[in-house]
Amino acid sequence: MALSNGWQQGSLGDNLDRAGVDRREFMKFCGRMAAVFAAGAAAVTASGQPATATPTAEEIATALTSVTKPVVVWLQLQECTGCSESALRSGGTTIEEIVLSLLSVDYLELVMAASGEAANKALDEANKNPHILVVNGSIPLKDDGIYCVVGGKTAKDILEESAKHATAILAVGACATYGSVQAARPNPTGAVGVDEIITDKPVVNVPGCPPIGEIITASITYLLTHKGALPDLDGEGRPLFAYGQRIHDSCPRRAHFDAGQFVRTFDDEGARDGWCLYDVGCKGPSTFSPCPITKWNLGTSWPIGAGHPCIGCTEKHFFDKFTPFYNTLPDVKGLGIESTAGRVGLGLVGAVAAGVVVHGAITAGQQLAAQRKGPLQAFGDSERTWLPLPTLRSDGASPPEPPATPAPDTASTPDTPQEK
Repeated sequence: MALSNGWQQGSLGDNLDRAGVDRREFMKFCGRMAAVFAAGAAAVTASGQPATATPTAEEIATALTSVTKPVVVWLQLQECTGCSESALRSGGTTIEEIVLSLLSVDYLELVMAASGEAANKALDEANKNPHILVVNGSIPLKDDGIYCVVGGKTAKDILEESAKHATAILAVGACATYGSVQAARPNPTGAVGVDEIITDKPVVNVPGCPPIGEIITASITYLLTHKGALPDLDGEGRPLFAYGQRIHDSCPRRAHFDAGQFVRTFDDEGARDGWCLYDVGCKGPSTFSPCPITKWNLGTSWPIGAGHPCIGCTEKHFFDKFTPFYNTLPDVKGLGIESTAGRVGLGLVGAVAAGVVVHGAITAGQQLAAQRKGPLQAFGDSERTWLPLPTLRSDGASPPEPPATPAPDTASTPDTPQEK
């Protein structure tokens, strides 16, 4: 489906027809994009308003075929190249299609043939015209930004020059959105995200370490199909179509969480049976991401599907907030409005429901009867005690309400990472 001659003239549809691109293949791509856009349809915007209606595959195809040559500048600053690799190796749209068919990527160090002065000239020329700006990597500010210099210019200077005529700005990856690992305490390079440098234009954050390739492609496709209009965003500047739901709410292991069936150690019987990974540190209950819906490599797999707990890499300052990664989140809500993962609240479930889940409840009671302790430094706790699960009565009636779990001490929990 790649174009040998790239963009020539006219619209994207004209160029696709000229290259003999199969309509069915093009509609498959549009269908995948429509599925991604629909994933967060039930979400609400940062202002509390319902998200706008999502386009169909046919509407996306109609909009894309009328697009005229869109120019993209793709910067790679203080980062590991993982985000660009994710886009290139997603298993869907190939790099040839992106560069030659859907977009005119005038600058992307990872795949461009030019280097040295020729590459710098290509960036300067692209920056003179309106373009979509995609940024990978954080921006170091300490010591005059010497920790990331390209062509004699600091990352901050490069970003500001490229943003001047940008019609839309996408910060792609945890580094570009929040600074990621290099911004974690003590943040020796003074790394920050794009929106801390560019404050006079809206920045769309597409976090993840790295994000799913289709989510990167979908974010750009949204701009093209909506004539440059930005998607609905949440309070962190993330597109609601991708980041409108918690992993916990769409996780295929959620039933095990509600039943109190948790993996205790890696490769135990529960792990082999696909039980919930909450007890070994899964951050899915606190992480907004499309991973369980979109997955990786054309829906092949994702971290939890492969048996590893989510580390929350789409969340702000996740490295400071969620480490140690294998510690358990405190008091995550489970069955019933008063229950937690440490104490499944069958007291709020009727006798009929209790009869249906009696087997799972007894199993959960046996597993959670022992007290558990563990420090949760990321949340300001030095120690936490888990209370035993109440024993289910043999007659199926609801057990008495258990004693309340002491509330965690959150006074010392920082909202943002602090210098040590």
